[in-house]
Amino acid sequence: MELCFRSLLRVTNSTILLFFLVSCFTFTSTDAYDALDPNGNITIKWDVISWTPDGYVAVVTMFNFQQYRHIQAPGWTLGWLGEEGSDLEHDGSVGAAGTTNKTVRVPKNFTLKAPGPGYTCGPAKIVKPTKFVTQDGRRVTQAMMTWNVTCTYSQFLAQKTPTCCVSLSSFYNDTIVPCPTCTCGCQNNLTQPGSCVDPNSPYLASVVSDHGKSNSLAPLVQCTSHMCPIRVHWHVKLNYKDYWRVKVTITNFNYRMNYTLWNLVVQHPNFDNLTQIFSFNYKPLTPYQNINDTAMLWGVKFYNDLLMQAGPLGNVQSELLFQKDKSTFTFEKGWAFPRRIYFNGDNCVMPPPDAYPYLPNASLRKNVPVLTLMITLLFSSAFHFA
Repeated sequence: MELCFRSLLRVTNSTILLFFLVSCFTFTSTDAYDALDPNGNITIKWDVISWTPDGYVAVVTMFNFQQYRHIQAPGWTLGWLGEEGSDLEHDGSVGAAGTTNKTVRVPKNFTLKAPGPGYTCGPAKIVKPTKFVTQDGRRVTQAMMTWNVTCTYSQFLAQKTPTCCVSLSSFYNDTIVPCPTCTCGCQNNLTQPGSCVDPNSPYLASVVSDHGKSNSLAPLVQCTSHMCPIRVHWHVKLNYKDYWRVKVTITNFNYRMNYTLWNLVVQHPNFDNLTQIFSFNYKPLTPYQNINDTAMLWGVKFYNDLLMQAGPLGNVQSELLFQKDKSTFTFEKGWAFPRRIYFNGDNCVMPPPDAYPYLPNASLRKNVPVLTLMITLLFSSAFHFA
């Protein structure tokens, strides 16, 4: 998915004036900066389209070359430093802007918040001038100068704690494996009162309303053992002769956020034989060329593309039908569960592998400790020689 924002700026020796802002959306196959999307970035293109006596006029365009990481509300903020060292966010002092190709001063130290931290921007690099075609296609103009700035995302820089977790269950085991305790934080109302909200509290509505007036981006979550804003549950639902079926449920525990245009990225080896998906959209991602084990899922427009805030409507769900590959399919050793899951581009914390639901015929081996087994063998040997 490519998302671009374009601004027309008048840059002078003292100020920048923002004339207008438009946004455009196109859908293409691009990449992002992580293991499943290795080349993704946000690119800022700065085109000088005309010189003025005290500076220049520029068109600034932002392109989001990431497949599954988009910009949430309340939006993005772009800043940079001019020659005089003044920090800008959309407008402000840039020092001596320059009035020709030889005297122009390229802005530096770009910062991008989308809406919070997480992006690191490299230096501006002068590139081949952009060519512009008029709407009627009859005339082509060229920028006086063009430079690009590349910004890449780091989840570690974006937040100190994870933002989502995964729970697991299956039809062949009654155990529901929850998200790991304290995945995104711990309940601590003694030292941090108000760190979470009890969904059964009679004051729930007033608490949520008061926090809704705040401009803080920090989530206000429902009190849970994991304290994550988002939980993804993967349930192995049914087993057929040639197929097997999974139910995926995404639950929002954040009272401060409606997730618009959410997406889920799931890695599992059986996505090369996905037969049908119900009530979600699906697109295969192939970061490793011919290996088709990664899928991007997102909501159906006007049906479930909006994940509502915490509460009765704060969840979306779908079922997936996979065809079995006899050479690889198994329910043993947690094979039926995903290798990793991303929500809106952030990696979700999985339970430890030894906690995964196991097949009933493996229960005896799982529950008998090695020490107990050795003691039993010793007693058996002693009884035999007696």
